[in-house]
Amino acid sequence: MAQGPGYRLIDPRPVAAESPYTFFLPSSVERDAIALGDQVKLKFEHIPPGTEWGVERMWVTVTDVAERGIHGVLDNQPYEPTASIALGDTIAFAPHHVISIRWDDPAAAPLVSRPRGHWERCMVDQCVLDGVEPVEYLYRETPDLGGAGDEEPDSGWRLRGRKGDATDVEIDAREAAYVALGAVLNRDDSWLALIDAPIGSAFMRDFANGRYERVER
Repeated sequence: MAQGPGYRLIDPRPVAAESPYTFFLPSSVERDAIALGDQVKLKFEHIPPGTEWGVERMWVTVTDVAERGIHGVLDNQPYEPTASIALGDTIAFAPHHVISIRWDDPAAAPLVSRPRGHWERCMVDQCVLDGVEPVEYLYRETPDLGGAGDEEPDSGWRLRGRKGDATDVEIDAREAAYVALGAVLNRDDSWLALIDAPIGSAFMRDFANGRYERVER
């Protein structure tokens, strides 16, 4: 981590590696193109720990780009009331600290392909999200969850964790969560190739060969 008076910069790469379907970082091409006047967002950890905000994401305007690193000035006043850093302070950082970029000249920004975001919602057994069990059975029904004004719609996907030795009573008692498809894929993406299957589809995983077989609901 890079460090300055009153803060540390958090390396976002471990989080991106753990959550590849929901946490997207700028590409190496974009990071290499950062220039004077661009704004970059960094993750700051307050030192000593904040009383209200331990970590904040804040924008920095780039003022110098060199082989030894990048410098900029903080463009946000921290929300943390005890913060030692303030609007206008000079921040030194490396390209890998950047989690988002606002280009000073958008027309000059490099053209890169964006990963598909899987933000539509689904119902899934909590044990899958917790990494306790992998996905075993999934089906897609007519979306009927969520409500008016939701940012993301219900995809209709319903995913169940491996049954294993659990009884039917234990299966029925499992907690479920209504989350983004990407949150499930972060834990088990073995079913990614099926994600665009139509409503009415259902699949059961054969753990002997790792394949999903189409089944009747």
